[in-house]
Amino acid sequence: MPSRREFDVPEEDREYLDSRLGLEWEAVREGEIRRVVVRRFSIPGGYNVAEADLFLRIEASYPDTQIDMVYFSPGLTLTNGRSINNLSGEPFDGKTWQRWSRHRTQENPWIAGVDNIERHLLLVREWLERELRK
Repeated sequence: MPSRREFDVPEEDREYLDSRLGLEWEAVREGEIRRVVVRRFSIPGGYNVAEADLFLRIEASYPDTQIDMVYFSPGLTLTNGRSINNLSGEPFDGKTWQRWSRHRTQENPWIAGVDNIERHLLLVREWLERELRK
């Protein structure tokens, strides 16, 4: 299936996403909701899968407005059987995605002009690693 590019992302985001060797991504609009979908995102050991698709909701005022949370398909579970808190389902693109309700803090606020998709994906990686350490 060809990659969908239904809206433009800022140049620095496009360059980052395009520069990742083997990274497939799409910019999908569903009504007024815009999402950047990343295919086969690497998931650290300790989860039920080694890769998952993910999406980020991109607000119309992005990059001045932060990216919040992350959504995975398939849903992630821990191989040790421990549950992951603050999860829910989000319908999109014909399936239910697992929403990780994780947010920035006062200690780690969104900084317009600095933060972007690359930096948010680094934060997602941190959330995944932190869940393993609980």
